[in-house]
Amino acid sequence: MKKFAVRILNLILISSAVNCPYILENAPLLAKIGAGLILITYFLIFNILPTFEKYPTFRLKVLGDGAELILFFFVTCIISAPFAVTSIVELVNGADDYGKYILRFVVLIASEAVIFWNGIIRVYLTSVQLGIKLRVLGIVFGFVFPVNLVMLMIIYVTTHRECAFESAKAKLNESRKNDKICETKYPILFVHGVFFRDSKLLNYWGRIPAELEKNGAVIYYGEQQSALSVEESSKELAEKIKDICLKTGCGKLNIIAHSKGGLDSRYAISKLGCDKYVASLTTINTPHKGCIFAEYLLKTAPEKLKKFIETTYNGAFQALGDKSPDFMSAVGNLTAGFCEEFNKDVLDSPDVVYRSVGSKAKSRKSGRFPLNISYPVVKKYDGDNDGLVALNATQWGESWVKLYPKGRRGITHADVIDLNREDIKGFDVREFYVQLVAELKNRGL
Repeated sequence: MKKFAVRILNLILISSAVNCPYILENAPLLAKIGAGLILITYFLIFNILPTFEKYPTFRLKVLGDGAELILFFFVTCIISAPFAVTSIVELVNGADDYGKYILRFVVLIASEAVIFWNGIIRVYLTSVQLGIKLRVLGIVFGFVFPVNLVMLMIIYVTTHRECAFESAKAKLNESRKNDKICETKYPILFVHGVFFRDSKLLNYWGRIPAELEKNGAVIYYGEQQSALSVEESSKELAEKIKDICLKTGCGKLNIIAHSKGGLDSRYAISKLGCDKYVASLTTINTPHKGCIFAEYLLKTAPEKLKKFIETTYNGAFQALGDKSPDFMSAVGNLTAGFCEEFNKDVLDSPDVVYRSVGSKAKSRKSGRFPLNISYPVVKKYDGDNDGLVALNATQWGESWVKLYPKGRRGITHADVIDLNREDIKGFDVREFYVQLVAELKNRGL
């Protein structure tokens, strides 16, 4: 209630400041000067500190204040519209003192411009959820009435919601800071999927590792090459596992592996002696039963096309640091036929806890490129899927978590690892991983 009252008071004052030439027109000179100075001072203060609300971080403070400025711009524009129309009408009718009306109109437009640009720059610089798409649309339609007003409200709602969500998460983490619910007995090793690399500049796992570390987790990364056969990737992964255990003295690791990384991890555990170094393996959207779609593509795609893609991919990722990328072997190891034989040969270790997670998109609109294109094709051959992997192919181990979010969105192959840093209604990906790891801690792992 107090916050609402402060906002109403701010709205009255800032509207008065923006329209002070009109409001104070008939006031005595001294009143004009005094009130004008007060309103101008308030206007400047408001643009520096739109709210006195406390936020957990500086970024959220800038973002929250920026969203507030956008809201006030939107509302004051509506309030100021009659004053602007009055000036325009008087000018059109050839008012004798047209200079006065021009001055008032210029002051009004300049004041609104200051509020708008102050707000939009703040949110453009600090928001994660706006993404490239909304930023570009905001610029493209910025001067197209009334589309610009619709875009402005979308930007406001998106950034306001982000600020509220992130603030709540920060408070939650602060409240359980001493509990260290993700401080597992053994460190966490994240193992990426095919066609990606672990990078310090752009974390494959999005905001998840940082969230786990805030809650006590110790994190390492597989750092295997982007595309190799399961057998070759597993060799690199096995070396990494043993190296971490040797250098840190941690004894074992809890692996969380996405996509093909789950197959690589299973092979390293069962075939390369890593069972003694791994306490648990949690696979995320891993095609344990393979992809019928991948098999179909390999059989039907023209040889020249396959060769072109293979050569292009291998060359590009060699330039990025891979020593010997092998596109075709990686794809071939994702087929249903390969995985059927793989599962017969690569048996689970009785000393390792196996868990799995699977998700599905609800339509081609659920995901970004290229998952929005591949979803309907995979749907035809594999049924419910995340844009690449069939849901029923992800089940493995003693437990299987199926993610069915509310609404039309669904959870894609990229969403489940927070690759796009996107907040999805009904699914808090970071908190999901916090609870996955907290469960490991509760089991003494």
